[in-house]
Amino acid sequence: MNARGKHARQPDQVYRSSFFLLASTVVTAALGFLFWVVVARYYSPAEVGLATSLVSATSLIAYLSLFGLNSTLIRFPAAGVSRNGQITQSLVVVGITSVLVGAGYLLGLPLYGQKLLFVRDSPMLAAAFVVFCACSGLNLLTDSVFIGARVPQYNVIVDGLIQGLAKLALPALLVGYGTAGIVGSTGGGYVVAVAASLLLMRSKLGWRFDLLSRGTRLREQLRFSMASYVSSLLNLAPLMVVPLVVLQQLGAAAAGYYFVAFQIAGLLNSVSYSVGEAVFAEVSYDPSRFGVLLRRSVGIILAVQVPAAAVVGLGSGLLLRVFGGAYATHVHGLLQVFAVGALPVALNSWSSFALKLVKQMRAMIVSNIVYAVVVIGLALLWAPRGLVWLGWAWAAGNLASGLVALAALVGRRARRDAALPDGADAASDPAQPEPERSAVRPTLTWDSSDPEQPWAQRLSRALEAHP
Repeated sequence: MNARGKHARQPDQVYRSSFFLLASTVVTAALGFLFWVVVARYYSPAEVGLATSLVSATSLIAYLSLFGLNSTLIRFPAAGVSRNGQITQSLVVVGITSVLVGAGYLLGLPLYGQKLLFVRDSPMLAAAFVVFCACSGLNLLTDSVFIGARVPQYNVIVDGLIQGLAKLALPALLVGYGTAGIVGSTGGGYVVAVAASLLLMRSKLGWRFDLLSRGTRLREQLRFSMASYVSSLLNLAPLMVVPLVVLQQLGAAAAGYYFVAFQIAGLLNSVSYSVGEAVFAEVSYDPSRFGVLLRRSVGIILAVQVPAAAVVGLGSGLLLRVFGGAYATHVHGLLQVFAVGALPVALNSWSSFALKLVKQMRAMIVSNIVYAVVVIGLALLWAPRGLVWLGWAWAAGNLASGLVALAALVGRRARRDAALPDGADAASDPAQPEPERSAVRPTLTWDSSDPEQPWAQRLSRALEAHP
């Protein structure tokens, strides 16, 4: 195939990847929405509030355990069969770390979660919580494997359908266990999703467990991984702290109300994140198209995010009635603020992915420091005023962070243009994240455009092309 034909497929790929990543989020959110509707009907607001604190902790511990390896697997994939070792070693690191962090979270509950001590006091609940943390982290990492292989449709199957349906089937069965039943339903979804991901990786991508391979590139890209990790920690800090602020200052019921509103807002925010993730994968595959894809992503985000935010903001009251009258009464204003805040979130997400692509890791860390300080600081200051003010704290933090990141990008572009020789055309000098890399990646890839080609044959051809 000639170069022109290969290049012609690229514009469709970013739309395709964005579509599947967004579809995964939408399906996951839709089934998650039904899950919390069922939970709200079967469990009291106080039980929901306690459970949401534990569910949030499980998810955040999973992110804390990634060490930036999710970004590394997409941005810097190992060549040939070393990809097996790269993935395997990453899975082991994330699995062990999530277990340790989950156990540490339980040990520290007397300091920040007095109302959650019942989990630590029960050996069975404590062990289940730690297992759920590990499975949640592994599931996040396998998502990145599929994105890096440019087959994000498998995330729709795993995260959307398999995990969502598994979670949806459990709340009614575990209703007698109260808060533990909600946590067990969510954790059961993580367990099933990890099992399905590993099976798909083995059967569709040819992955095999391998701890001995060399050339995994994990050591070489350690600085990138750690910078991504530090940035992720800062980005996740408000998600961990604010629910605890709500729980401690406003009570368990308010924590439940906040969680439901934030879950709905998460669907809005997934638009910009999904598009950013798709562009991250595509630019990693072909750095020469950095500028084109980044500009195209702005149009996609505006075309989808703005109308979606308007629909949620205007229809918040009707939407919340599905959860019950109490939720419609207490969450209506907060959800409207979250809808407005979806635009600052879009700016923050887009600019953060751009910084990561051009490897301005210091600027990305600074941006996330601003985000964490503003959101947490305002949440502590405004929490006594009610839930709506916590929504404004979230919007303000994202706006401040996005503006800092955007300023760093503009400054980089100005410095690059100033360094060009007189008469050079800046537009002809695309801001490639890694100029030293060629457009053809030295990695094991699969041609997802030809579904009829046997996977074993595609694997063999990839190995022959990249010895």
